[in-house]
Amino acid sequence: MIYYEILCYSCKRKFKVYEGSLKYKQFKEKRNRIFCCEDCSHKIRMDAIKHFFR
Repeated sequence: MIYYEILCYSCKRKFKVYEGSLKYKQFKEKRNRIFCCEDCSHKIRMDAIKHFFR
């Protein structure tokens, strides 16, 4: 299976983006975008939800 290794902007770890996923398509279209791994994106999303309801 084809994949790219991308550096997460939040935790600075490399993660794999596999062919067929949305992030893979976005990375192929524009390689200089900022991406984050699944763990960090989940944490960011939960923090946003918590702060929204305050």
